[in-house]
Amino acid sequence: MPEPIALAIIGGSGLYSMSGLTDTREMAVETPFGSPSAPIVVGKLEDRKVAFLARHGLGHHLAPGEVNYRANIYALKSLGAERIVSISACGSLREDFVPRHIVIPDQVFDYTKNRKRSFFGEGLVAHAGVADPFCNELAASLVTAVRATGATVHAGGAIITIEGPRFSTRVESNVYRSWGISIIGMTTSPEAFLAREAEMCYALLGLPTDYDC
Repeated sequence: MPEPIALAIIGGSGLYSMSGLTDTREMAVETPFGSPSAPIVVGKLEDRKVAFLARHGLGHHLAPGEVNYRANIYALKSLGAERIVSISACGSLREDFVPRHIVIPDQVFDYTKNRKRSFFGEGLVAHAGVADPFCNELAASLVTAVRATGATVHAGGAIITIEGPRFSTRVESNVYRSWGISIIGMTTSPEAFLAREAEMCYALLGLPTDYDC
């Protein structure tokens, strides 16, 4: 029996490869929804089998609204991955969430408009529960791992996903703050919801690069 994939990692802006992977091989996976953003790299990390996918493609040629999220999640699921860590550059909407801190959110607000956001439809009807959209167990493991490095990590908070590729106006940012949103990005939706539909454990490692506006 082939060794199962312990973890799938989806790399966001600035993360297009993992230098720590050894014994790597690229896998071009086709899905009913088309091709993933890039070939999936499978290798070993600390003696565990890991899969890595560059969300925006190699060289970052896919805007947030152009990413084929359904193909990405379907491809990782088809390879046997059960857990996904999504790594996303984001903006901070809180003064205490300082750029270079790390945020592991527990809620997401979907403010996108034009994306394919479900595997279901066209005669196949299902409804996924997403009251708690992230995997609590995996998120807790991320918090523990980050703290062990000495980095500052914030456990909990909400991320809002906007359509992009433009950034927010000042009034938009202030509205999101008034809603109690902690960080802002462009890719968590529909990625997190597709992972839930695929019955995969999904958590987000948010990397604030700036204060939004």
